[in-house]
Amino acid sequence: MPRRSIWKGSFVDAFLLRMKKKRDLLLNRKIFSRRSSILPEFVNCSVRIYNGKTSVRCKITEGKVGQQF
Repeated sequence: MPRRSIWKGSFVDAFLLRMKKKRDLLLNRKIFSRRSSILPEFVNCSVRIYNGKTSVRCKITEGKVGQQF
């Protein structure tokens, strides 16, 4: 699978960029953009990630930073 160029940086959806400032709004939101990268600002948040059928609750830890949702 081809990787994203380093000079472009990691991809984060515009919705998540707006929500990182309002951390309390991110806690119980469904995330439909699974291609977005996990930022360090999201550590210790629990989010619901939509997998195509249901939404799965996920707690974001430091080990998941840099991976995709």
